[in-house]
Amino acid sequence: MTRNHHWLRSFVVIYIGQTFSIVGSAAVQFAILWYLTIKTGSANTLALASVAGLLPQALLGIFAGVWVDRMSRKKVMIYADLFVALASGILGVLLLWGEPPTYVFYIILFLRALGSVFHGPAMQAAIPMLVPPEMIMKAGGWGQFVQSGALMAGPVLGAALMAAFELPAVMLVDVIGAIIAVATVAAVKIPDPPKSHEKPHVWHELAEGWRALRHNRKLFRVCWPILAACIIYVPVGSLFPLMVNGHFGGTAWHSSLVELLFAGGMLLSSIFIGILGGEKRRFFMMSLAIAALGVFIGASGLLPSTAFWLFAVLSCLMGAAGNFFSVPFITYIQATVAPEKLGRVLSLATSAMSLATPVGLFIAGPLAEKVGIDTWFMASGVVLVIIGLVCRVITRNFDRTEMTE
Repeated sequence: MTRNHHWLRSFVVIYIGQTFSIVGSAAVQFAILWYLTIKTGSANTLALASVAGLLPQALLGIFAGVWVDRMSRKKVMIYADLFVALASGILGVLLLWGEPPTYVFYIILFLRALGSVFHGPAMQAAIPMLVPPEMIMKAGGWGQFVQSGALMAGPVLGAALMAAFELPAVMLVDVIGAIIAVATVAAVKIPDPPKSHEKPHVWHELAEGWRALRHNRKLFRVCWPILAACIIYVPVGSLFPLMVNGHFGGTAWHSSLVELLFAGGMLLSSIFIGILGGEKRRFFMMSLAIAALGVFIGASGLLPSTAFWLFAVLSCLMGAAGNFFSVPFITYIQATVAPEKLGRVLSLATSAMSLATPVGLFIAGPLAEKVGIDTWFMASGVVLVIIGLVCRVITRNFDRTEMTE
């Protein structure tokens, strides 16, 4: 396999374009959800909008990797960006003609998420083709830095645009971001792994991806505590507004501050990982991060209703801790799975984690309703600490053996 000798230049060029695209998409996503909030004032509407954005990954994510492994990763990234921009553009045109029914917004959110299902594995599978093995962990941190920055900048940009323009004009931001992203990807050479001339058999190749996962003993064993942690951790972000309003009596401003600090924590941890790497202690980092998440979430549930600012600080620490188990997990997959099978393994992993969101919400919603949101936070923290300890027990020798391989 020939590796791009100017990998850093190519990596930076791609991520400059991706920054525009991700920030634009995050701004548009915020604008659409805010528009639905103002238009309907319905929690059910927002819940259905969230489901519409989750379904593509949950239903199609495991298949996306098979096609990513068969196609040019560069072309998949370009087509996916253009598809998302097209969906936003269609919504903008429909809004110019009048006020579409709510189900149209669900369809657009579904289509935008559909493009991301293919873009994500293609982007992640392209990185090992550009980046030297010893730099993959740092590159993963830099990539997560962009994602975290988008989580901070996107909603702020979306709110500013909604204050200055009507929603049809805001949709153009996604189109402009996609054009910039496509131009930067088109300007970079992204090598692809050797192609098989056999026709793709989806279920057969999914089985191959599963076998590749099973045969990677360390990866397979760490998947289970990671998945369990996601089931508990992912709903936390969805329930932040309820915690802010229901327990602390906060307003929308307080809720936006918590979201900003959570993303800020992710940003800071991304910088830390990007600078220092951490390839030799991946499994310890994952275990410690899960347990730390449990401590921060559990402590939040113990706070009195007057301690909002302590909760804001803890939300920043939660965001930071989340990256310390997700980035090492993804980069370990990138570093240890064969390039020709990487897309489908990444899709299996990301689909499993995205399925954790509705599963976690189905568990968290009724329990939080029954015992109280603060008690649910406390109990979730205890469970996460236990998961972190279990993860450490089953992976305690993995870092040592990895250093000797």
